[in-house]
Amino acid sequence: MANSARNRDKDGAFAIKDEILLGVLTAVEHDKNVSQRHISTELGVALGLTNAYLRRCVRKGLIKIQQVPRRRYVYYLTPRGFMEKTRLTGQYLSASFNFFRRARDEMSALLAECAANGHRRIAFAGVSDLAEVGQLCAYDHPVKLVTIIDPERAGSKFYGIPVHATLGECGEIDVVIVTSLTESGAVFKAMEQQFEGGRVIVPRLLQHSLARNAACVATSQAAE
Repeated sequence: MANSARNRDKDGAFAIKDEILLGVLTAVEHDKNVSQRHISTELGVALGLTNAYLRRCVRKGLIKIQQVPRRRYVYYLTPRGFMEKTRLTGQYLSASFNFFRRARDEMSALLAECAANGHRRIAFAGVSDLAEVGQLCAYDHPVKLVTIIDPERAGSKFYGIPVHATLGECGEIDVVIVTSLTESGAVFKAMEQQFEGGRVIVPRLLQHSLARNAACVATSQAAE
């Protein structure tokens, strides 16, 4: 229990270092011939950072490396590696549950506040798990989710809700709630520019997401 607490921040989120470690161990378990470049691409981190984590896993006895012809290597999870992956998987699932619980509570509270202030026509900014949770919460309040703004998904529908590239395509909107989990800061700025004089809300949950993204970038740059 003590180790579990240390691997979480004060919001109970899954630590970045553990997320990368779990990704490395999972990749090796699925394919012993996996390349470092493939792992780095799948995890979205620098190649140098992937190499550093693999070497750390070897030092800790989580992974064994065997050289094969043509200067290639194969990776194997050790019994200790399997145990560590199981432990991290449990923590990840717990963190995911915490995310959905917080997302439900915060989105429900925001939508209730919008309704109380007479803001009925709502737009989300960013197709994501948070947007999905928010859509479900909207059914419990006298508001209408008009659209989701997401240029990369424009022209499609997200669980029946039309996705547009810009607010200008959506008609009258009272409030925009940022729901992008990966580009929250950029999306907030874009919505402020498009919705001049309007109200753009960033859920408290995304403040932590912004910090995690910044930390991940800093970690990747430091390893390069």
